[in-house]
Amino acid sequence: MGKNVLIVGASGDIGKAISERLVKDGYNVMLHYNKNRENIDAMRKELNSEAILTVHQADLSNNEEMKRFLTELVLPVDYVVFAGGNAHFGLLQDTSEKVMDDMLSLHVKAPWMITKHLLPQMIQNKKGKIIFITSIWGNTGASYEVIYSSVKGAQNSFVKALAKEVAPSGIMVNAISPGYIETKMNGHLTDDEKMSIIAEIPLHRAGLPSEIAHSVSFLLDERASYIQGEIINITGGW
Repeated sequence: MGKNVLIVGASGDIGKAISERLVKDGYNVMLHYNKNRENIDAMRKELNSEAILTVHQADLSNNEEMKRFLTELVLPVDYVVFAGGNAHFGLLQDTSEKVMDDMLSLHVKAPWMITKHLLPQMIQNKKGKIIFITSIWGNTGASYEVIYSSVKGAQNSFVKALAKEVAPSGIMVNAISPGYIETKMNGHLTDDEKMSIIAEIPLHRAGLPSEIAHSVSFLLDERASYIQGEIINITGGW
């Protein structure tokens, strides 16, 4: 296959599952992470090391680190998957301006800047694929997660708008919007809270990171080439 895929946020549970699936699919991967170096090292041991082209560490909520990260992207990038980010839990009136700025930079500005950096080569090649992992809260909103819901909604709008802008250049832009997935991001929930959520899901279970990874694999396949500007919900019917 030989395509190079940049995976932003490769060390999280969903990013790791995506990375593992795409290597098994035959892609070469370029892995970005911020803090979870141990997951990156584990993948290097488990996967075909030749398929992992580069590893980049950067805190994308920091403007200078984000710019440094862009200078490190010297290899061709055929596809990019934005799988990173942090949730923020708390009442809006208790949320500091610093948290607001960091969430905007991480979830909105950094993807803008990375996409802007990669687009010229994709446009020149008349092909490319951009995939975002957003969230069910970007569509429906969530109490106690107002900031997170806002930035995920911004990602959804970015996907829809950019898809229209770059479609004539042969570039596909889509998003996957997960519902409740069994990840460390939900580690703040008590067992009772988890059971309460699962009771609301028609399939009566949490989703798995591997199921999000399968969906990314599908969107990167040429057989999905007429899907454009879509936010695909993977929620178990929630």
